[in-house]
Amino acid sequence: MLCWMNGEYVEHDALKISPFDHGFLYGLGFFETFRTYKGKPLFLKEHLTRLQQALSAFRISFPYTAEQLEEVIQKLNEVDDFRDGYFRLNVSAGEHEIGLAPTRYENPNVILFRKSLPPHVIGVHKTAKILATRRNVPENGETRFKGHHYGNNVFARFELPSLAAQEGIFLTADHYVAEGITSNVFWVKNDTVYTPSLNTGILAGVTRSLVLALGHQLGYSVKEGKYDVKELLGAEECFITNAVQQVVPIRSLDNVTFLGNDGPVTKEILQAYEQLIQRRLNT
Repeated sequence: MLCWMNGEYVEHDALKISPFDHGFLYGLGFFETFRTYKGKPLFLKEHLTRLQQALSAFRISFPYTAEQLEEVIQKLNEVDDFRDGYFRLNVSAGEHEIGLAPTRYENPNVILFRKSLPPHVIGVHKTAKILATRRNVPENGETRFKGHHYGNNVFARFELPSLAAQEGIFLTADHYVAEGITSNVFWVKNDTVYTPSLNTGILAGVTRSLVLALGHQLGYSVKEGKYDVKELLGAEECFITNAVQQVVPIRSLDNVTFLGNDGPVTKEILQAYEQLIQRRLNT
């Protein structure tokens, strides 16, 4: 697998990170995952905006532009016969001595990984379960960044036999609905679309933001807030979102059955999302 690190193309088995990298020593690193559509990373700028917010908060420099990264993405797809790919852009703080002496990180290690997209048909449903593991609090107490502090997600993943056909839904310590292990969660009741608000400590998902906007454009009442799990379990429809799987209907949550991919609101949002992709491809 060909990767790209600090401006150079490198085979995956030749990638090297110093054990003195503070991303390794202290978990000081952040990443974005996204995919291409017909070779184009359609939502790259949205992902870079979120990444830059994290890097700025932790005083880590980022020396590359969206245009430079688009060229790299095109090259990595080209190596795989121009097939679309799943990408992870990873930024770790860089090498320093042991200890917390640095007040800024000017020389990060930047790696772009690519792998083949898993087989996926948009709209195919999954099942879900409420996790026993509770969602942890973001590092700064307010904003969740997509960082190397991923133990909470990994611990929760151990509760499931596989993420391929099932998602786990976190609750907060106060028993409010939070998010999935790798997704944001939405549900529908009486033609109103609900999703947890960011002040529950969830990730501000790129696809989440797009779906919120689409819901408003379609004329639905869209509400963000703190919701007890009973409100989710009383829904008619449920779906999850992320940048790679896009919009995924949920057929059941524990012992509760939803409409899955037969849900009319979910269907309309799926269709609107596909149309958004086509519009971006045509611009």
